[in-house]
Amino acid sequence: MGVGYAEDLVVCVALGIDMFDCVFPTRTARFGNALTSKGTLNIKSNKFAHDFSPIEETCDCITCKSFTRAYIHTLATRETVGCHLLTLHNLSYQLRLMRSIREAIIEDRYPEFIQKFFKELFGGREKYPEWAVNALRSVNIELLP
Repeated sequence: MGVGYAEDLVVCVALGIDMFDCVFPTRTARFGNALTSKGTLNIKSNKFAHDFSPIEETCDCITCKSFTRAYIHTLATRETVGCHLLTLHNLSYQLRLMRSIREAIIEDRYPEFIQKFFKELFGGREKYPEWAVNALRSVNIELLP
């Protein structure tokens, strides 16, 4: 299947897909990337060397509750344990995302969830991927006014 990007998951669920299998959260962690609701962070980047906040403030995973971006940056640039911590966070992120999707569907507010999700992830309508806009339009969900 190979669907793993957050926006792919959100769009594919809207299109009726309900099962996913992808190495993305673990593979991207090996490169020092953390998945967040505002996009991917490359924790290996030097800009995180002195950032003492968690990967994501609202995340309750063991990585975010126990370690700072600076500490994970140090580990990820030197030892594989940094990648393991990022994997735990990335899997937690995707599980939270899928839980939120399920709740939005059950509460009959999935179109609104999608609009909020895309706005938060991409920061503005002009940045939305055209494929996503078109795919969602095919199931009567409008991202653009």
